[in-house]
Amino acid sequence: MKGSANLNVMIKTARKAGRSLVKDFREVENLQVSMKGAGDFVSRADIAAEKIVRDELMAARPTYGFVGEEGGATEGEDPTRRWIVDPLDGTTNFLHGLPHWAVSIALEHKGQIVAGVVYDPAKDEMFYAEKGAGAWLNDSRRLRVSGRHAMIEAVFATGIPFAAKATLPAMLTDLAKIMPACAGVRRFGSAALDLAYVAAGRYDGYWERELSIWDVAAGMLIVREAGGFVEGIRAEQDPLESGSILCANGQLFDPLAKLLRDR
Repeated sequence: MKGSANLNVMIKTARKAGRSLVKDFREVENLQVSMKGAGDFVSRADIAAEKIVRDELMAARPTYGFVGEEGGATEGEDPTRRWIVDPLDGTTNFLHGLPHWAVSIALEHKGQIVAGVVYDPAKDEMFYAEKGAGAWLNDSRRLRVSGRHAMIEAVFATGIPFAAKATLPAMLTDLAKIMPACAGVRRFGSAALDLAYVAAGRYDGYWERELSIWDVAAGMLIVREAGGFVEGIRAEQDPLESGSILCANGQLFDPLAKLLRDR
């Protein structure tokens, strides 16, 4: 797919940050790591990647705002546009030598996500989408959500709360309802890639709570452009504001939502 100038900037930036992260990933045992919170680590590699992303995006579009996981938010001269960035989604995987983590970049315009990129450097998979233009993998593969329609055949992804997270009881309730009804539940440790995998039909659906805007902004657009449905776990929730997200293909969204919303 030939994308817009903004999308091309995002893809180029994600690849540049990815190259830096791959270099550090090879030396993961030597990284200087500090505690950012209970079970939530930040590394020198994480901060360096966000600097690369910020520098590249702001050089290309200096009037846009910027919000990133490590560096916080910057208001832009153009109040209608901002970049939303997670330079390393799956930090715990990264620090344990697990090759499943991603660079996530979204562009928001007037409150709507209009472009999104999720790049997996370890596997060299670039998932991307623009509003109204479909979702794509690498140079030319069009993404579509899965066509499965029976819950018992479906594989879902989720995130299991760790340490100080408050939603562990709700998640255990979710699992007790969903695991007997489906073919399996996976917890791979990167929300951005979970969403990209739903878009690619690798998972049939995904849900999680207590996320941040940079975890989901790019991935939820990619899912929607691949034909998937995205809402909050409660129907009235906005995933970008609430940090609660539920997505699936059109056949499985309602039965999955019913299980999660039935209390």
